[in-house]
Amino acid sequence: MTTALFSHESSEAHDTGPGHPERSDRIRAVNRALAANSFDALDRIEAPRATVDQIARIHGKDYVENLLASVPQDGWARIDPDTVMSPETGEAALRAAGAAIAAVDRVLSGESDNAFCAVRPPGHHAEVHHGMGFCFFNNVAIAARHAQVAHGLGRVAIVDFDVHHGNGTQAAFWDDDSVFFASSHQFPFYPGTGAEAETGAGNIHNLPLEAGTGSAKFRNGWDSRVFPALDAFAPELLIISAGFDAHARDPLASLRLEEEDFAWITRKLLEVAGNSCDGKTVSSLEGGYDLDALGDSVAAHVSELMRAGR
Repeated sequence: MTTALFSHESSEAHDTGPGHPERSDRIRAVNRALAANSFDALDRIEAPRATVDQIARIHGKDYVENLLASVPQDGWARIDPDTVMSPETGEAALRAAGAAIAAVDRVLSGESDNAFCAVRPPGHHAEVHHGMGFCFFNNVAIAARHAQVAHGLGRVAIVDFDVHHGNGTQAAFWDDDSVFFASSHQFPFYPGTGAEAETGAGNIHNLPLEAGTGSAKFRNGWDSRVFPALDAFAPELLIISAGFDAHARDPLASLRLEEEDFAWITRKLLEVAGNSCDGKTVSSLEGGYDLDALGDSVAAHVSELMRAGR
């Protein structure tokens, strides 16, 4: 079996306007990195559209329909100062959520060992009733609920190593102990959530990191606090919010990680998945705004996914 790669051309067509950090060049950088010969074995699949009903398991039908109806015919529209829509945004958002759903289906069916969704817009800041922080639909939360509703899973884990806290994911499962959520992130920082004391129903595990934190403290925090809790939860599926903006070269934040740190955490997460759910893992792109660092970090992450699937 192989690692599945889900993507769609609408991820590039989603246009956030001049000077916006969450820009089309991001997905171009990812696609260039994954075009290298070392990734020839990836099973490349076009991301389908998610349905309104699938997305509404997290966001509610009114929010989904109103958002899609507000996509502009031309130019740009904003749902908040940071979160911009263009005429292709609705398609891209549906395909990004659809990629995560289809990846869950493929991995749980046994067609692939694991999967990576190379899509944008990202999702982990999207709250139940509103988008924010470059995000419209919470792709990983939608995927987790799909795994439970469509496949009958009882325990799904979501882990997030983006430099920004996944506030939307945390809020979606705050009082739902069937979903484990862990996040490491710069703190205090945007969006203002993610303190260690935020524990939900005992299922939320936050690892706040001060500005300037590098590899040693990052790895020690995961080793000492997050991985033991994740092991104890014993998920039937692992979902990763794969943000790479904790890289030392990222312009939007101040953590000091390198590509090898993303390879390390991917290996460690796959070890947990190997022990608890036969390696069943779905990863979806979140942040990362230095184009070279993003491409190199995605390559390191996907290389580990492929190695685990051999």
